[in-house]
Amino acid sequence: MISDFDLVIFDLDGVLIDSEILSCGCLAEMLTRHGIAMSTADVIERYLGRSFAIVRDDFQRQTGQPMSAAFVDALRAEMFRRYRAELRAIEGAGALLQSMRRPYCLASSSDAERIDISLGLTGFSAFFEGRIFNAAMVARGKPAPDLFLKASAEMGVAPARTLVIEDSVSGVTAGKAAGMTVWGFVGGSHYGGRDGHGLLSSAGADRVVATMAAMLPQPVAEIDA
Repeated sequence: MISDFDLVIFDLDGVLIDSEILSCGCLAEMLTRHGIAMSTADVIERYLGRSFAIVRDDFQRQTGQPMSAAFVDALRAEMFRRYRAELRAIEGAGALLQSMRRPYCLASSSDAERIDISLGLTGFSAFFEGRIFNAAMVARGKPAPDLFLKASAEMGVAPARTLVIEDSVSGVTAGKAAGMTVWGFVGGSHYGGRDGHGLLSSAGADRVVATMAAMLPQPVAEIDA
């Protein structure tokens, strides 16, 4: 149970908000326009849960040119347009956050602006004020353990007493490398038609769940008189 841990670290995209299909779709379209043919499924497979630095490196390697500021600006503009029109919270995420009776925080590969916009659009900003960690804060993004280790250190909790909730292979790998317990979450729309349970279990997830309700504290059963 969540109450067995002293700290819970939530990923954002694909865990609390159903954003991966939107963001990966935008990236696939932009890369294809610039000569790197990729589908949304390709982007999910390659980049899910990883920092944008990996995308930049791949772009330069495949095109022979650094990614331009114009590319990034156009990508962000389209992504945020789609977020404002279509972004939704994962069903039950709000109820889970409201039920939390243990310290918790957010650790995301997204940048600060994208995190702020996402939390604002879904009404989750107040839950994470002062406890947000992103990839720009560490030398190495996921699948390296740096981000989760920084989060647990800043929150004052040992890795062995920390639970990570992640939806990506790279996130699960990072959490396990940090010495933490990791629960994989496969309730996002990007897992439609994919064997998310198998993927995250193979990556080392200690448990895989498909709904937020599965992580809610279980009520004590009433005893018959």
